[in-house]
Amino acid sequence: MPQLSVVIPAYNNASVIAETMRTVLTQDMSDFELIVADHSSDDGTMWELEQFEDDPRVTLLNTPAGGGAQANWRRVSEAASGEYIKLVCGDDLLYPGLLSTQVEALDIHPTAVGVGVRRDILDARGRPVIRGRGLQGLRGLVNGADAIRRTIVEGTNVFGEPVCMMFRREPFEEAGGWDGRFPYLIDMTSYSNALIGGDFLALDQTLAGFRVSAAQWSVALVNEQAAQAKAYNRHFQERLPWKISRRDLWIGNRRAEVMAVERRTFYSVFRSRLQPRQQVLQ
Repeated sequence: MPQLSVVIPAYNNASVIAETMRTVLTQDMSDFELIVADHSSDDGTMWELEQFEDDPRVTLLNTPAGGGAQANWRRVSEAASGEYIKLVCGDDLLYPGLLSTQVEALDIHPTAVGVGVRRDILDARGRPVIRGRGLQGLRGLVNGADAIRRTIVEGTNVFGEPVCMMFRREPFEEAGGWDGRFPYLIDMTSYSNALIGGDFLALDQTLAGFRVSAAQWSVALVNEQAAQAKAYNRHFQERLPWKISRRDLWIGNRRAEVMAVERRTFYSVFRSRLQPRQQVLQ
């Protein structure tokens, strides 16, 4: 059994998946498995992945079409066997030392269910647009319920995308694994389910890059994200009423609305830099 399972749910990532794979395989630790599930891509993603199949750490899987992100995220995660699990999307980048830093942190802090770092927001070519984003002031070991309250009150995902996080696999699975009840917030919802039962460890280091796509830009989509954020807020306020007040809920909902406006503005200002690589090069 490897200490760590890194899992990648790939979908139409042919232009960037090899770069993502290399940032995992060149990390400064060796005791991990890398499991990739291609969700029936039609752009040659699996062809790009096959160049890595001779690496003994790598397992390549296929996921049948359908079921949305949750189907592929569950498919690849259920194949994991490590003590710890880390999901990386098919266009994310791991900076040197990310895996060893997070593994060591979980080893040292047995009450921590998950550990997170900050990340750079990247454009289509992997160039930073915003540096050191995330955690919103959380530092060190934080009670899981307190961390959930912070993400509600801030109106944004303080934990970051999956590339920022690493979990103990057993409590993560016991909490239900990837929870798609709020599809645009599948990561934050799933983190929160697990963190109710333990602590969150916030490391004030920027060790990952999250690539933003132009496909994420639309007024309708951003508005739906805000609506789901409010639904997330209500769900966890009802689960943790002794920790999250009705006032916290009201503040969080207003800030989710503000974040929707800021997100639309970001996509509008940087839209040309967010086009997929093959479009940028034309």
